[in-house]
Formats: sequence, structure tokens, C-alpha cells
Amino acid sequence: MGSPATKKASARTPSTAPTAPTPRLAPEEREQLIVQKAIRYFAEYGFGASTRDLAKEIGVSQPLLYRYFPNKQALADRVFEEVYLSRWNPEWEEILADRKRPLADRLHQFYQQYSKVILQRDWIRIFIHAGLSREGINSRYLTRLRERIFNVVLAELRREFKVAEPTEQQYEDEIEFVWGLHAAIFYVGMRKSVYGLPVPQDIERLIDQKLQAFLASAPSVLKNIRK
Repeated sequence: MGSPATKKASARTPSTAPTAPTPRLAPEEREQLIVQKAIRYFAEYGFGASTRDLAKEIGVSQPLLYRYFPNKQALADRVFEEVYLSRWNPEWEEILADRKRPLADRLHQFYQQYSKVILQRDWIRIFIHAGLSREGINSRYLTRLRERIFNVVLAELRREFKVAEPTEQQYEDEIEFVWGLHAAIFYVGMRKSVYGLPVPQDIERLIDQKLQAFLASAPSVLKNIRK
């Protein structure tokens, strides 16, 4: 048996082994970790923080943050690429333009896939924050949306319903028509991720309902635009 002094010393000695040091990350892994933490931060609080506060919030030193991103704009641009550009599926344009399939089927497949991307919390909230405080970020995405999706949808609608090519003003009115569908889908995400309101659990069914209404009204809307 040990002496009282030995027992007393043992009681003060931790019984667990020392914690192993955290392994060092490769530069690309460290950059990706910073980006993912920045996405969560921007989605929650917006873009108002200084680089000093931002570094503190995402758990790195300011010099380390500058090593990867020279300023907040560079980090915001990287977040834009991660949240919006990297999630863009180039096959969407092919799906919409595939005239071997009925238009309703193509629109169904596209909007079901697209809604799963844009109805994510980080997508919705960063888009709203950026629109209020980071001029130019959203416009890049919306330009892509108009050129690669809206124009294709409208071309297919004209073909489907045998409607003539539009004048410049008619084209802008057509764009507004497609915006109505997109806005209705986007607003589902707004209700959930910004307002904290309940939304239907069966999002696929909800998207189908909006698509059916869109297609049912398309012939008369397009023809009325040309009057």
C-alpha cells in the first residue's frame, strides 16, 4: 500500500492521457474550412462584420485569414462561388432544351432539382443579405439565371404554344411572367429561412402545383402580351 503522501499526490494527478495535438491542415483544407465557417456566419449575420470580427467569429487569427483572403470582398466572392456557382448544374439547360420530351416533363424535372438547391437556408439568407449590402454579387447570379434558364424556358414556351417571336417590350413582359414562377418558389424558402414560418412538408407537390398553374396560364398570357 502507498503512503498517505503518495495517495495524495495520485489524487491530484489526472488519470487520463494527454490530449493528442490537433493535426495541421493542408492549405487547401484550411481554406475550405474558413469558407464553410464564413458561409454559416454570413447566412446568420450578413456581411457587416469587419475582417477582425469575422476572423474571431470563424475561429482563426486575422493574419491567417489575410493569408487566404486579402480582404472581406475576396472572401465574399469565394462564398458566392461556393454557394451559387458550384451548386449550379450545367445539365439544367440541357434538360430544358431537350425537345424529345414533353415540355411539362422537362419543366418538372428542372424545377424539382432547382428547388432543392435554392431552398437551402444558407442559399436563401446569403442571397437576401447580399442583396441588401453587397452590390453586384446577386446581379452576377441573376444574369446567369436570365441567360441560361429564363431565355430557354421562354423559347420552349413559344414553340409549345406557337407564339411569334417577341418585340423588345414583349420580351421584357415574358421575362416578368417567368419571374412570377421563380419568385413563388423562392418565397417558400423566404417563409421558412427568413420569417421562420411553417411551409408544407411536401415541397415537391407544392412545386408541381405552381408549375401546373404556370403552364395552364401560359398560352393566354403569351398571346395577351402580343396584343
